[in-house]
Amino acid sequence: MAKLLLLTAAAFAAGSIPFGVIVTRIFSSEDIRAKGSGNIGATNVTRVAGWLPGLATLALDLAKGALPVYVAKTVFHGSPDHAMAITGLAAVLGHTCPLFSGFRGGGKGVATAAGAFLVMAPAACLAAISVFILVASCSRRVSAGSVSAAICLPAAAWFFYGTGPLLASSVATSLIVLIRHRSNLSRLLNGTEPPFFKKKHGKNGQ
Repeated sequence: MAKLLLLTAAAFAAGSIPFGVIVTRIFSSEDIRAKGSGNIGATNVTRVAGWLPGLATLALDLAKGALPVYVAKTVFHGSPDHAMAITGLAAVLGHTCPLFSGFRGGGKGVATAAGAFLVMAPAACLAAISVFILVASCSRRVSAGSVSAAICLPAAAWFFYGTGPLLASSVATSLIVLIRHRSNLSRLLNGTEPPFFKKKHGKNGQ
């Protein structure tokens, strides 16, 4: 129990590291929280600072979800599902409600969740990522892809792994991501969500 509590606290602290803020300041000296949507995730970093900082933020946010779960899997190698489920959820909560900024101003949890589930439930995660890519590409809106992937994740977790702690963690994670996207959902329903991917126009504007 002591090991699990320690790992959970470490996962929450790791999730709380605001890599979007750090990376943007390194590349552009801007405070990402005061630019664009104000979100610290890779999408807003890309909009504000460019593709390289955005990709760096994405990789680091993935890592802070994956590493705690990998450690839990290693430490509890005999029966790791409960430990992985708890530490993965703690990392996502750390990202969305970061310790280092008074539990406010966090991201939406998508990349950190992806990193965690790539380790604990890779088949379910890859299914959700596939849905994300398909929906985001067709809609040109990352938020639409994120919401669709969040809805897909618990269904995929149930399909591949059945009931248990991994399914419970996927449901909780999905709810967190959906709640964090509530403003995006409102704009998607109203048709006012701005596209992330711009259409390419030909010489005749088509």
